[in-house]
Amino acid sequence: MTPRRHAFTRLATRLNALAHGEAGAALLLMAAAGAAIALANSPGQEGYHRLIHGPLAWTPLSHLGSLELWINDGLMALFFFVVGLEIKREVLDGELASPSRRRLPVLAALAGMACPALVYLALAHGLSGPAGASLSSGWAIPAATDIAFAVGVLALVGRGLPPSLRLFLLTVAIVDDLGAVLIIALAYTPAVATGWLALAAVLWLAMAGLGRRRFPHWAAYAVLGLGLWFAVLHSGIHATIAGVLAAFTIPLQPSQENGDSLLLRLEHGLAPWNAYVIVPLFGFANAGVGLGGGLGEALEPLPLAVAGGLFLGKQIGVFGAIILAERTGFAPRPAGATLRQLWGLAALCGIGFTMSLFIANLAFPGAPEQIEAAKLGIVAGSLLAALLGYALLRSARAPT
Repeated sequence: MTPRRHAFTRLATRLNALAHGEAGAALLLMAAAGAAIALANSPGQEGYHRLIHGPLAWTPLSHLGSLELWINDGLMALFFFVVGLEIKREVLDGELASPSRRRLPVLAALAGMACPALVYLALAHGLSGPAGASLSSGWAIPAATDIAFAVGVLALVGRGLPPSLRLFLLTVAIVDDLGAVLIIALAYTPAVATGWLALAAVLWLAMAGLGRRRFPHWAAYAVLGLGLWFAVLHSGIHATIAGVLAAFTIPLQPSQENGDSLLLRLEHGLAPWNAYVIVPLFGFANAGVGLGGGLGEALEPLPLAVAGGLFLGKQIGVFGAIILAERTGFAPRPAGATLRQLWGLAALCGIGFTMSLFIANLAFPGAPEQIEAAKLGIVAGSLLAALLGYALLRSARAPT
């Protein structure tokens, strides 16, 4: 084989590896977000915004009158369903099942949510947005980590890192997701329609009853879950919470009828749809932020507070928790990991893309200028976190 052909074969093998698995999902999300930003700053920006935000010619649900709402309130409920399945599996039979193994990631996740919120509030304290409204309601925007992006960037680093790093990042992100779900349910629910909430409770109890009996057929859960989503959508609670609630009813234990786990079967079947369809669509619909203001706009209070929370707050919280836990004897660091690698991992936790964009829409309802400003901060903070994390981890790899 000639050197040129050998180099081409190696490149093709490398590209094929990147196109699949966690790295491929991250690259697709980056492409979708990049396309949205490009369109939002091109002559076709009106068409892009009309497609995403404009009213649909016909919709079966008045609550979902645009493509953006169908994605954010509809498809993202399925995203949160898969997140809920993953959380339940980890709590019952994974890294969060053992008290000794969950100490450090739980501590790191909690600190990694609190510190970004504090950094945000410190930078936005007493300030108001374009409409005069307080910016304090956006405190949770930088608190979330994008698991697909973070794990994807880690996969792009390649070999030479201890396996414990990926496991630690996954566990922190799972706890982070659970925290984000609780924040959405508790902090961003303005009013509740008790009738619809009561119906949602009845439907959830019916699903829970099926789960307790390890009923193995997914169609029954799907019908009840769709009804649960519809009831939650009209209750005033964000519809995506229905996805998590439904996931918690799916049995993990093998059924007596066919001997397999419905939870594992659903998670395995839906995870690719999440990674390669739902999350990229969400990124394309929500990442289209205008960059016409340049650096001056990025240094406005809201974008600066969001970017500071993601880039600085996550590093301080996650890395600080690891050091504190090790020095106090609370929990050891991930096996085989160096301080530089842990710093790089903490930086990756500052990639808050998907969940942060989602929370931004909830934090400033009816204030598109503030949502756009928050998006700018999310893109800037996440990009800086990804670049720093990648650089630190790349330079800290063991020789292969």
